[in-house]
Order: sequence, then C-alpha cells, then structure tokens
Amino acid sequence: MSPTFDQMQEARTALDAPLFSGLAGDIDVSFEFFPPKTEKMAQTLWESVQTLAPLGPRFVSVTYGAGGSTRERTHEQVVRINREARIPAAAHLTCVEATREEIDEIARHYWESGIRHVVALRGDPPDGQSHYSPHPGGYANAAELTAGLKAVAPFEISVAAYPEVHPDARDAAADLDNLKRKFDAGATRAITQFFFEPECFFRFRDKAVAAGIDGEIVPGVMPVMSFASVQRMAGLCGTAIPAWMAGLFEGLDEKPAARQLVSATIAAELCRRLYAGGVRQFHFYTLNRAELSYAICHMLGRRPQGDDR
Repeated sequence: MSPTFDQMQEARTALDAPLFSGLAGDIDVSFEFFPPKTEKMAQTLWESVQTLAPLGPRFVSVTYGAGGSTRERTHEQVVRINREARIPAAAHLTCVEATREEIDEIARHYWESGIRHVVALRGDPPDGQSHYSPHPGGYANAAELTAGLKAVAPFEISVAAYPEVHPDARDAAADLDNLKRKFDAGATRAITQFFFEPECFFRFRDKAVAAGIDGEIVPGVMPVMSFASVQRMAGLCGTAIPAWMAGLFEGLDEKPAARQLVSATIAAELCRRLYAGGVRQFHFYTLNRAELSYAICHMLGRRPQGDDR
C-alpha cells in the first residue's frame, strides 16, 4: 500500500522539524499489564494504572498465565481496574488446559462482572510442554475461541498478530490466513507482537490488506526494561532484534537510570516513525511499569485528558 499524501507530508515534517515537535496528540493508546504475584507487585501495578489512567486509554488489558495459572488474579485485577480506575479493562483468555464449557463459564462470569472486552489468544503450551496441543473438548485455536466468545455475549475482542510470523505457523501466508479467520470469526482488532523496526510493521500491514484483512491492526510496542529479558522473549515469539540494539545497551546492566533513558529513546523513535507512516493507535506492553510508556505518549503529544497545556 503506497503512502498517502498526508503520510508523505507527515514524513517530511518529521525530517524537517525538531524531533517530536508540534504533534497533535491525535493518537489512541492502550496498555497491557500482568497479574501481580505479591502484595508489593500489586501496589506497583496499581500505581502504574493510576499514572496512565489520565491519558485516557481506550482500554487496558491484563494477561493470563499458561494453563490458566493466573485465572483468579487476572479476574481480580481486571474487575478492579474496570470499577475503581474507570478504564475499560480487557481480560486475556486462552484455549490452554480448559474445555469449551469451562472457558464459556469464565466468559459469562466476566460479562456478569461488567467486562465487555476480551483478548482472545490460543495461548502458550503449559509448563513442561514444548508444543501446543488442543485440550480435548476445548477450543483448538484463537479463531474458534473468538467465535465461541461471540456466542456467549457480544464482547469486543482483540486478537494477536505476528509481523514476523508466529513460530508455529507453516509460513507467512498461512499465518495471515489464520489472522483472517480470527477477524472473520468476529475479532474487533489485532494487536501485534512487539517488534523493533517500523518497516516490519508497515510490510505486515500491507500484506494483511492484500490478503483481504480490513480490520484494525495495532502495533504492540515493548519499551525495553532489560535487554537480556527482551532477548529471551524475542526468542520465544520469533521477534528479530536488530544488530544495532545490542550495542546501545552494552555496558548498561548496572546503570538502570541510563538504561531507561536509552530504552525510552529507542521506543519513542519507533513510535515517531510509525506515526509518520500513518499509525494513530499504539498498544504498550508496560511490564507493569508506567514511566516509559507515559514518557513516550507524552512525546507523541498525548496529554492527560482535559489538560490543554
């Protein structure tokens, strides 16, 4: 898909003007958290929610452990965010280690608790298993799960997309076919796995359109808290780490403040280039820390809602 005139103008502005100057703040943002394991982690999560809430996110989501291992904690946090922070909250739900009836019951419980948005995922293999196998009597994949959730209630449903191809996919074409099945089953949007090169997202977006996918595809942005941790996560999900990134984090293992500044710069530059290419929706993988995501949103012109400063 060729850039539009407006996108070309924006790209020219990005090159000609001081970095991040004059952005209109015309973006939509959402944030992802994981359920805390301890009281201290719960406090950190809630402080992050309160920090990011004034930015007026479209929604925040809370992840779901392999095999449903965080089911209760996920539910507790989603309901609390929805009720107390008054932000639309989405619960992750996977196919792993559960029958259709069990998943449908969880979904009904969410709906009765006021949750109207689910992030529907196939899920990772349970601990100790190297390959995913559908649970007997369960949903086989995210497309089936999406259709099943829609049969339970008229949920808003987000699904996953993989710009660099899901590790289990036969090839890129098969992966796009799977994404299209999820949209055809009723998905509202797709949120991508994290990536580090804007061209990766643009190529994927164009291929999705060519494959007949016209639903919203939102880039998932991962500010790097720890380069070693991101390397591990990237290896699991097939994300390429550019050669230049290792050099930027070299020597910063014992300098967390400097590492955070480098991380913010990398993620903000990625978002700025995505913005120049017409992207106006961003999903941030916060790892339960607000500062980096807040700073990037600020640089993109997003301010607390009602604050015109």
